[in-house]
Order: sequence, then structure tokens, then C-alpha cells
Amino acid sequence: MDIRAPAPLGWFGIVRLGLVQTALGAIVVLTTSTMNRVMVVELQLAAMLPGALVAWHYGVQMLRPRLGYGSDIGGRRTPWIIGGMFVLGLGGVGAAMATALMETNVLLGSALAVLAFLAIGVGVGASGTSLLVLLAKRTADVRRPAAATIVWIMMIGGFVVTALTAGHFLDPYSSARLVAVTASVAVIALVVTVLAVWRVEGPASEERVEGTTAKPSFREALREVWSEDKARRFTIFVFVSMLAYSAQDLILEPFAGTVFGMTPGQSTQLAGVQNGGVMLGMILVAICGSVIGGRVLGNLAMWTVGGCIASALALTLIAIGGLYGPGWPLKASVFALGFSNGVFAVAAIGSMMRLVGQGRQSREGVRMGLWGAAQAIAFGLGGFLGTVAIDVTRLVWDLPEVAYGIVFCGEGLMFLVSAVLAARVGHTPPAVSESGHGGIASMPAAS
Repeated sequence: MDIRAPAPLGWFGIVRLGLVQTALGAIVVLTTSTMNRVMVVELQLAAMLPGALVAWHYGVQMLRPRLGYGSDIGGRRTPWIIGGMFVLGLGGVGAAMATALMETNVLLGSALAVLAFLAIGVGVGASGTSLLVLLAKRTADVRRPAAATIVWIMMIGGFVVTALTAGHFLDPYSSARLVAVTASVAVIALVVTVLAVWRVEGPASEERVEGTTAKPSFREALREVWSEDKARRFTIFVFVSMLAYSAQDLILEPFAGTVFGMTPGQSTQLAGVQNGGVMLGMILVAICGSVIGGRVLGNLAMWTVGGCIASALALTLIAIGGLYGPGWPLKASVFALGFSNGVFAVAAIGSMMRLVGQGRQSREGVRMGLWGAAQAIAFGLGGFLGTVAIDVTRLVWDLPEVAYGIVFCGEGLMFLVSAVLAARVGHTPPAVSESGHGGIASMPAAS
């Protein structure tokens, strides 16, 4: 049966799918930021409680390959995107109810929170994995860098809009307001998701047209993906690079306060400088990779390797700045770190979208799920290991600038390792030939 693949998405279609990331970000920011603050400040609970819950939701995302496999077998991504958002919304409302319950019964509220953050992790994994696969398959190769930038920025937009809007309606704070606001955000996010993906995928997908070949088990599908050189090497690259990326999150502001004597307000502004650099780095890759589209400027592997190396250099500059003292241009160094991180991050996401179809067909969900799981685990570990590293080094060296410098240089070394890993992925010869349709490999699924 000859069924033509739907035409690649235009910019409006890419933005539509980006709205799903906005909806994801809207719910996630309430659970990982707002409820975190309520537990620690209003309820005066130990900070390790919300920290453990957030780590738990990252750990649950180890299920991403299995969730991606489900969408591969079904042949459609839309039900998994909508279903995942529904589960995420339920988890968000459950987390708000659990937080409210903690006011009277901490133990029972914590038990409910564990279940709620389980649902949050499953919802993010199901919706996010299938969304990226759908975006990759429906986006022309020349537009993938810009598409990666758009969806990332729209996710951050979900953070910002929800934080500002929900913050307004949460004052004066009460547990009933928290539940009501979270439920409202969840409903809006689900409606936005349904409208965003409506008829985007098309009436049929390649997997459904394949025929009646036997469906492999999940273990067999995962083993097949792991046996692919590019998929395996890219998984290791994602884990190491995201570990380095997240390890500085929780130590940069304390470093600015301890070594440079910055006030809380000044260190917060420093974080703004870093995020501004991230955005500009992403935009640069989007423009050079999609608008110019040349072999050199548009090469995602080159931008990924370059972003990793530049991130390592920026971390080294920050470490040197701590030894130099207050006269060092710290803001410029932090901006360079953010800019380099932005280049690396969006190029890596673009590479995910390009590589997800290179290998056995009908394994795109497993492949993307494997990379998403590696990213989630690295994020969960990175911040924690960064703080542990600082505590250990400060026990050995009395001078904080030396302790922080050693940790920053260690993170820089991880970025250099990541650059080597990314280069190896880029130079691995493809295992199968590619078709002309968005880079999706033409090898049939194994029987």
C-alpha cells in the first residue's frame, strides 16, 4: 500500500507543537518550584523532602524507553502526548493536594506526594518523548535547529508565564488556593495540548503501514537500539554532557556570594545574566543552522562539540576568577558559560531530532526514550553531585575559592569528555541508508 508521508511542518506547525512544551513547563514549574517553596517556607519542613520528590520524578523517567516503545508499537504519537499530559495534570493536582494535606498530617501527605510525583514523572516521560519524536519526524532537516530552539524557549515561556500568573492568584496563600490554581493550570494545559496536536500527525504513520510483521518485545527493541553504535554513543554523550550541564546549577550562586561577596539580589541577577546567555546561544544556532543552512554553519555536530568545548573554557575562566578575586569580570564569564551552554544544549536537541530516525524503523520512540532517560537521570544526579563535590573539597581545602575552582574545573573536564563523545557520534558511519523523508531510515523492522 502506497501512502504518502504528510508534508513537513511549516513554522506555524512547529510553534503549535511547541505549545505542548509550554503546557508541560506550566505544570512542572508549579510542582518543582512553587510547591517546593511552600513545603520549606510555609510548612517549615525539611528541604530534603521536596528535594527527594523532585529526584523521584526524575528517577521515574527511566521509564521513557518503555513509554516510547508503546508509541512505536501503536504507530501513533498523538494519544501518548495527550494521555501523558492528562497523567501529568493529575499528578500536579495530586501534588497540590498532598502539600495541603501536609499541613495536618505530614506522613500521609508525603505518601500521597510520592504517588503524585510518580504520575508527574510518567506524564512528562510519555508526553515529552512522543512529542519530540513527532516533531522530529514532521520537521524538515534544515529547520530542526530552529525547531529545537523554539520548543525549548516555549518551555521556558511556560515556566515564566505560569510563575507570574499563578503567583498573582496564589496571594494571599492558602492550601485551597494552591489546589485551585494547580487544577486550573492543569485543565488549561490539557486543552492547549489537544488543540496543539489536533490533526498534526496525519491519518496514518509509517509504523501502521509497515504490515503485519511480528511486534518485538520491549527488551528485544531496547537491545536492538542499544546495539546501534550511534544510539549507544549518543546515549552516553547525553548522560555525561547533561551531568556537566546540571552540576553547576546549585553552586554558582553560592560561589558568587562566598567568593565575590555578592548579595542574594546580586547573585540572582547573575543567574539572569547566565540565562540571557543561554537564550542568545540557542538563537545563534537556530539562525546559523536553519536560515543559512550551509554545510559548515548548519552542522549540528560541529555546534555540539564547539558548545561543549566553550562551556569547558568558560568554567575554567570562572575558576580562575575565583582565585583572581573581586576585580575579575565575573558577569562576563558567567554570560560566556550561559551562551556556550545554550549553543551546546539546542544543538544536542537538534541532533536528537536528526538521529532519532537513523537506525531500525519503528524504534524512534525507544531511541528518544533512551536519550530522555539518560538526560533525566543526569539532571537528577548533577545538582546533587555538584553540592557534594563542594562539601568534600571544602573539607580538604580551607580556601573556598580553591574548592570551588577545583569543582568548576572538574565540570569543565566533563564537558571536554562530552566533546570527544559528540565528535565520535558525528563520525560514526550510518548503519543503514537514509531515505529522503526527514532523515528517517528505510530499513524495515525486524520480524
